[in-house]
Amino acid sequence: MNYFLETHIPLVKERLIPMGLQDIDLEEGLAGPTPDVLPAYALIGSLNFETLDQLQQAMDTHAAELIADIPNFTNVQPLMQVSQDH
Repeated sequence: MNYFLETHIPLVKERLIPMGLQDIDLEEGLAGPTPDVLPAYALIGSLNFETLDQLQQAMDTHAAELIADIPNFTNVQPLMQVSQDH
C-alpha cells in the first residue's frame, strides 16, 4: 500500500492531471459482508475526468506506462470499467 500511495498515485496524477484528471477516489477494502469475510476487492479506485474524450486521450497516451507500474505493488490483475455519475 505504501508504494501504491507514495509512488503510483503521484505518477498517475503527474501524467493525468494535465490531461483532464479532476480527482481520484480510493477505497481500501476492509471486510466482506461480515467482519470475518475478506473483502471482494483490496482496493477500488476511481479516476474522475470531466469528459469521456479526456479519459480516452489520457489512456491512449499514458495507460501503457501506468499499467506497467502495477506489478511494483501487486500481483493482482486489475479490473477496469468506464462509468458515468448520475
